[in-house]
Amino acid sequence: MSEVNLVVRSTRVVTPEGTRPAALAVAGERIAAVLPYDGAADVLGPGTRLEDVGDNVVMPGLVDTHVHVNDPGRSEWEGFAAATSAAAAGGITTIVDMPLNSLPPTTTVAHLRVKQGVARPRAHVDIGFWGGALPDNVADLRPLHEAGVFGFKCFLSPSGVPEFPELDRDRLVASLTEIAGFGGLLIVHAEDPHELDGAPHRAGPAYADFLASRPRGAENEAVRTLIDVAGRLDASVHVLHLSSSDALPKIAAARAAGVRITAETCPHFLTLTAEEVPDGATEFKCCPPIREAANQDALWQALADGTIGSVVSDHSPCTADLKTPDFATAWGGISSLQLGLPAVWTEARRRGHTLADVARWMSAGPAALAGLTTKGALAAGRDADFAVVAPDETFTVDPAHLHHRNRVTAYAGRTLYGVVKSAWLRGRRIAVDGEVAPPTGNLLERNH
Repeated sequence: MSEVNLVVRSTRVVTPEGTRPAALAVAGERIAAVLPYDGAADVLGPGTRLEDVGDNVVMPGLVDTHVHVNDPGRSEWEGFAAATSAAAAGGITTIVDMPLNSLPPTTTVAHLRVKQGVARPRAHVDIGFWGGALPDNVADLRPLHEAGVFGFKCFLSPSGVPEFPELDRDRLVASLTEIAGFGGLLIVHAEDPHELDGAPHRAGPAYADFLASRPRGAENEAVRTLIDVAGRLDASVHVLHLSSSDALPKIAAARAAGVRITAETCPHFLTLTAEEVPDGATEFKCCPPIREAANQDALWQALADGTIGSVVSDHSPCTADLKTPDFATAWGGISSLQLGLPAVWTEARRRGHTLADVARWMSAGPAALAGLTTKGALAAGRDADFAVVAPDETFTVDPAHLHHRNRVTAYAGRTLYGVVKSAWLRGRRIAVDGEVAPPTGNLLERNH
């Protein structure tokens, strides 16, 4: 065993084999071994630090593959310093940044280098990057892939920002053909524009009117298109922020037939319901939207049976003035980066799930999606990334205590289970009791 410089011990450590008393032996930035609880004495030397966290749970650091940092260009909406501080305080040790809402968007290698240059000195956690697939950048996809992006995001309906237009079916085929040619991944905002155009649109504060404007049929039809195109091209596709439970049987059947399609959902779809959204409360607005309680039950079932493989934030913040009381004009995005773990755990425990389940959905699943082979599990050879959580402690969400640049949140005033006591990145403690250490995060590239 390499020289061990840190041992973290708990009566409850979430490992791939189950939750048990254990001691994590860390050598440098990696886990050297997962030892029995009493095995720490075997590796403790004069230079080894022992951190005994008692009965608090040690779980893999969360991996959030769906974060809009918006930096540079719209850094007043968030920014790498604020976003990664919020991530660290919430037990997230790795994020993958979305290619849009920043200016420039990550659609060429030159634009990627600009974003990396901004992120590097501000990274409190490790950061990877998605590229973007636009109607006119097919020639840029392979160079971006070779430059280390983890895959490519596209929209099938308008994105909300003019510099990131959607793909129609022909351009979807062109982009996916190119991406399949080098074995890449396309991640998709799956809402069908024709279904959206045919839905009723009424301005105003009524959430019911907004919900009617983003029907389940828009998601269902877009998923059907993806399954058809991916199946014909033998390509890998991933459905982002799945909201409509009606699409689940289609995804399950396609996977059983050999189509390479995966799906994620988000904390707000699992913990918030349409029935509880007050009129005018546009902090709850996102696209696709928060749907009814019965729909939420089906999403939880899909997590349990593996149809949905990951839970990620879709953290999409904006300045407070863009959250107008009119659901038709307010910016669509929910800020939850710091709160995703306790929000999901609060509902998961009520439904009889365990923190091991949460770790599978919020760490192992996203890491597997992005091909982050050193992340996502507490096992020998993996990065020493972990979160220490008091699962039975509660707190009430006070926006003033969030690290998000704009502290607008749909969770304000909610009492949640699961207090993040500390977060560790590659063997260094990066957050304790909500206080975040100076930046030590790395920029990540695919297969590196």
